[in-house]
Amino acid sequence: MLTSFWQKQIPLMLGIDIGSHSVKAVLLSHQHNHYKVEAFAIESMSKGAMAEREIQDIEAVGRVIAKIRKKISKNIKHAATAVSGSTVITKVIFMDVTLSDEELESQILIEADSLIPYPLNEVSLDFEKLEVNEADPSKVNVLLSAARTESVEARISAIDIGGFDSKVVDVESYALSRAAQLCFSQLPDDASEKVVATVDIGATMSLLSIIENGETVYTRDQVFGGEQYTRSIVSYYNKTFEEAEKAKLSNDLPPNYTFEVLAPFQTILLQQIRRAIQMYLTTSGKENVDYIIISGGTALINGIDKLIVDELGIHTVLAKPFAELEFSPLVDKDAIEQVAPQLMVATGLALRSFSPWHI
Repeated sequence: MLTSFWQKQIPLMLGIDIGSHSVKAVLLSHQHNHYKVEAFAIESMSKGAMAEREIQDIEAVGRVIAKIRKKISKNIKHAATAVSGSTVITKVIFMDVTLSDEELESQILIEADSLIPYPLNEVSLDFEKLEVNEADPSKVNVLLSAARTESVEARISAIDIGGFDSKVVDVESYALSRAAQLCFSQLPDDASEKVVATVDIGATMSLLSIIENGETVYTRDQVFGGEQYTRSIVSYYNKTFEEAEKAKLSNDLPPNYTFEVLAPFQTILLQQIRRAIQMYLTTSGKENVDYIIISGGTALINGIDKLIVDELGIHTVLAKPFAELEFSPLVDKDAIEQVAPQLMVATGLALRSFSPWHI
């Protein structure tokens, strides 16, 4: 009954992932226990509009979103977007299990000074009740998220300029975990009971989300991405950045680039993934990660999943979030499947249309 209520009352939201080099958007609907892809779009970002996932030129980003607006049904008015990076903090805290949401909010605001390393007048806070604490049943685990208000407001302003109304500002790593659930069909049947790492490698930022028994238990952002690969192509072959991007995607590069550019980048990429997973294992006390789902634009480098399997010995798949979904007749199925790994965060945001919780 409750599920039916939320589906009827909440209008669909377009998931908008504002990245360093492009804006990605996904629209999903949900009927008869099935998700359907209603629309998607990717538009390139103008140079200098973003820096390390922070908006530098709100109007420029808004113009990119306006291009997406033209490709999406006029009936869709609402959007969900996300923040990431060093300005975002997430913590699991323990609160009295008997507190209502209103009482929780009051208590969190009282204690926030000791929880958040920024002045409270500079941050936006939200929280979500999780499960009852196993060690102390009188406490409930609460996910607290905080982001610099200027980061949140910049995204809201850009989306407003683009012609949408922002209804949700999420955290990218949690949107990534949400989309990862759609990829579990690619993994062995026991994936929902195992430790699954989702690694999203964008242009300048890599996100790690660890899912255990269906719950997000660890997230980490790293300043590393495919732009480093592109700049190596620029340096070695005297190309402009735009030419290098095109050459990278079309594989229009000299035969020796594999040794001069690709192999060194793959080595760094493996080091980054290994280090991120090791930090999780050290923090959690776990012995290993069972499976890896890899996504983001850099995941499209040919053979990256096999490389991770060979070097790290962990069962790895390239994210295909739409593999089990239905498609609107207006969606080019071949086109979306080619870029599916890039659309993970946008997909996780689109899923917020069906999520009544805070975060």
